[in-house]
Amino acid sequence: MDPHKVFMYPLTGENATILRESQNRLTFIVNNKATKRDIKESIETLYDAKVVKVNVMTTSDGRKKAHIKLDPKYDAEEISSHFGVL
Repeated sequence: MDPHKVFMYPLTGENATILRESQNRLTFIVNNKATKRDIKESIETLYDAKVVKVNVMTTSDGRKKAHIKLDPKYDAEEISSHFGVL
């Protein structure tokens, strides 16, 4: 899958902010057809960051949400500034 089509938009709520600051995780709504491998490869390609783990869940309204844990060498705050969260 094209890396630019994997992510719909980042989540910026309180819960996503807490995960970003305390656990070095990014939170996105992703394309429903995207796999964990697609999400991992897209982050590594677009933002040059190493991904440790991807957790995916489907929300009650049918959207797919991804929590992406980054390697400690990479800062989720810095990466989120590339797509306008901060």
